[in-house]
Amino acid sequence: MSANMDETVSVGYEAWADALRSDRILGVSCSDCGATYGTPISVCHDCGSRNLESVDLPTEGTLYSVTRVEVPPTGFEGPYHVGIVQVGAARVTARIETDADDAPPEIDDSVVFSGVMETDDGLPAPVFTTETS
Repeated sequence: MSANMDETVSVGYEAWADALRSDRILGVSCSDCGATYGTPISVCHDCGSRNLESVDLPTEGTLYSVTRVEVPPTGFEGPYHVGIVQVGAARVTARIETDADDAPPEIDDSVVFSGVMETDDGLPAPVFTTETS
């Protein structure tokens, strides 16, 4: 196994999931082109390089996109919001929580990483909460 493949393993899913459980958001940055991602990858989507390294992403960001799930899948209670959060140069898909049902989250709202939810299978997902002014 080459050094680059060893490095790829260190930024894989388990490292990303462990970071979430430790209140960190782990991203991946391409050492060749500088692209940054908010989820584990093994090949840069921009240039195809495997020369990747893990980076800590900010825990504050803005909502890039958001939707309300009215009919949740089995095992989830709804309705709830899911969004894409811009954190630094990366985007992270996350559950979005608000303080009040009468103020749903909107695109460009400021959000902060507030924890992790886990499925019955133990798979973590980041949770962001809208910041109230």
